[in-house]
Amino acid sequence: MDRRTFVLGSAAVAGALRAQSTRDVDPNRRIYELNRNWLFSTKRIHSDPKDWERVDLPHSNVRLPWHGFDEKSYQIVSFYRRQFRAPKEWAGKRIFIDFDGAMTAAKVSLNNHAFEEYRGGYTPFSLELTPHVRAGNANVLEVELDSTERPDIPPFGANIDYLTFGGIYRDVRLRVVPNGFIENVYAKPVRVLTDYRALAVRCYVNGVKPGATLTASLRLGTRVIQSATAKIDNSNEFHDLTLERLGEVQFWDLNRPALYHVDVTLKNEDGSEDRYDTRVGFREGRFTSAGFLLNGQHVKLRGLNRHQTFPYVGGAMPARVQRRDAQILKQELKLNLVRTSHYPQSPAFLDACDELGLLVLEEIPGWQHIGDKAWQDVAVRNAGEMIRRDWNHPSIVLWGVRINESQDNHDFYTRTNEAAHSLDDARQTGGIRYLYNSELLEDVFTMNDFGFPLKQPNHPLYLNTEFSGHMFSTKRFDNVSRVAEHVLRHARVHNQLAGDDRYAGGIGWCAFDYNTHSNFGSGDHICYHGVSDIFRIPKPAAGVYRSQCDPKEEIVIEPGFYWSSGDKSEAGGVGVVPICSNCDHLKIYLDGTLKWEVDPDHKTYGNLKHPPFLVDISNLPLNPWGDLKIEGYIKGELAKTVTLSGSGIDADLRIEPDDLELDGDGRDATRVVLRVTDEYGNIRPFATGAVSLSIDGPAEIVGENPFALAGGGGAVWIRAKEGSGTVRLEAKHPYLKSKTVQIQVKASAAEMV
Repeated sequence: MDRRTFVLGSAAVAGALRAQSTRDVDPNRRIYELNRNWLFSTKRIHSDPKDWERVDLPHSNVRLPWHGFDEKSYQIVSFYRRQFRAPKEWAGKRIFIDFDGAMTAAKVSLNNHAFEEYRGGYTPFSLELTPHVRAGNANVLEVELDSTERPDIPPFGANIDYLTFGGIYRDVRLRVVPNGFIENVYAKPVRVLTDYRALAVRCYVNGVKPGATLTASLRLGTRVIQSATAKIDNSNEFHDLTLERLGEVQFWDLNRPALYHVDVTLKNEDGSEDRYDTRVGFREGRFTSAGFLLNGQHVKLRGLNRHQTFPYVGGAMPARVQRRDAQILKQELKLNLVRTSHYPQSPAFLDACDELGLLVLEEIPGWQHIGDKAWQDVAVRNAGEMIRRDWNHPSIVLWGVRINESQDNHDFYTRTNEAAHSLDDARQTGGIRYLYNSELLEDVFTMNDFGFPLKQPNHPLYLNTEFSGHMFSTKRFDNVSRVAEHVLRHARVHNQLAGDDRYAGGIGWCAFDYNTHSNFGSGDHICYHGVSDIFRIPKPAAGVYRSQCDPKEEIVIEPGFYWSSGDKSEAGGVGVVPICSNCDHLKIYLDGTLKWEVDPDHKTYGNLKHPPFLVDISNLPLNPWGDLKIEGYIKGELAKTVTLSGSGIDADLRIEPDDLELDGDGRDATRVVLRVTDEYGNIRPFATGAVSLSIDGPAEIVGENPFALAGGGGAVWIRAKEGSGTVRLEAKHPYLKSKTVQIQVKASAAEMV
């Protein structure tokens, strides 16, 4: 490394602060991204310059293989350093640094002034830098980050079934505000379903003196709907305004998730101003004895649990990748609910849930273990931080305030519930448990039940929060008997849930395979519990969820098996296998000859809107053997055709990016899926080969190269560098035709200071 890069006066290290465009209209409040041009080292802060490397955030302290790695490799103490200069217009302002997430305990210093260590990897924290900033000179931020599994910090202290990884893995910002400023805003729609709907706006302020005024406005697009103004006559922590007579509003619901902006302006007596904006949705979501009601309408909840784990970098993926998960859950898997197991997740993910109409159960960090009083204090603080960060998200309908699958603890859970209700009295609380007769301090009885049939509800507000999953771990490349049974296990549970309104619904375990400790999962640091693999490639069980959508949205035909003879556990044929579809009739052809006509299995799965079709594909002739064509009919009309190849040939290599355009900011990224398919585009689950990747242009590959296919597929991520240009990614398979994809990297439009 060039010595100049290490010296604090270097422009390379000083980098540029980015002003967020959402606040650029206000000269009194400036928020600057602080994600570029950090130095990183696994040595001590004052180590040799050659021990440091330049990195951008989000950052993982160690890049890893997607499985089979040493979990101790990231459980280390590492160091980050960043320089910035304070321009003259910051004079007389207050300056804060905001961390969205750093795993797991952070000791931050500025110009050798050390702040108190922050303990917790999933919740945000802020530090006021004002008295320690050197105006007009270089200012040096340093972070000593402990990513070990410290028993004094939730979720640690015993075994946990997931990995936490390490690094400053979410965004960091500098916030420059007047001496008196708005710290947070809680905007609560009230009386939503009446003609007297209103918006209660609670404004948390800091350093504001009596005589200042607050104005809150509600707008849709550029149209201001209503405003309210109040004069501050005391030094309270918060001040309330109410926007009345709102008239007709667009509700936030699953299909039309309307979002409004709330703008709050503070005018201090010294002439300075501050502005704060947030988004809200007008909706009423309640768990009742009749099930879950959204805006007064009954909704049977159908969801999956989501870990934020990604291959190679853990949680350190930027906003685009986090948002993509929400799109997969809502648009591809057709869910209406996700649980953020077992911790608060990326703000970008929650923003996408708001925009897509995907309900959320969000919970505090933890897994079974409850620590001592100091540990519990951190957990209670986590609950407050989670709620203060996320209370304006209309997608969130339930706070999880109990450590996942923990024992009863009356005093502890009294505190977490009180924290939730005192901060946000508009939402109910739940406590994720596996103890059927445990003490209920929460509003909703949220129960992990992996048996079948499910236990009967023992409380009028009852939500199943985990089922299937670890009881039947299934890989994408398992044999036909296992993948077919995996499909049916999800179908059976949702059928029972759908047939009894005492269940508000159910959240399957889980959406995506995830990294775990060596004593869990399949011994390779993966729990293969998902209906999709860790690369977000669906398994056949994903078809249970996809097929429940209305055919007007998408016509679905998803075979719950792989087309082969002799792959089942018992010798001979294919057996009785499921096909998940929202068609009302199927015709199935073997080698061009109509062999079966089947209807949905209403007898077994009659509570599902679209039951699976069960087809007995037994005693088939091995010669001739050919393609299997499935025709789906709706009201007698052919709606869709799916063909499975009988050739046994790995016919094609496909390279499929999620996005064809990235922001050249040094951190934006997109997934690129690699698949070997048959001639009809179906993944070949037993295909192998090491795919060699080469890249040209302003981006890098995040992942293994060459990539050894697992179950015929996998993925890497492409991360943009700073600048602009065309990225060409070429994939070469040992014996299939190579493929190339182009991704455009656009110059970042953010203001540089």
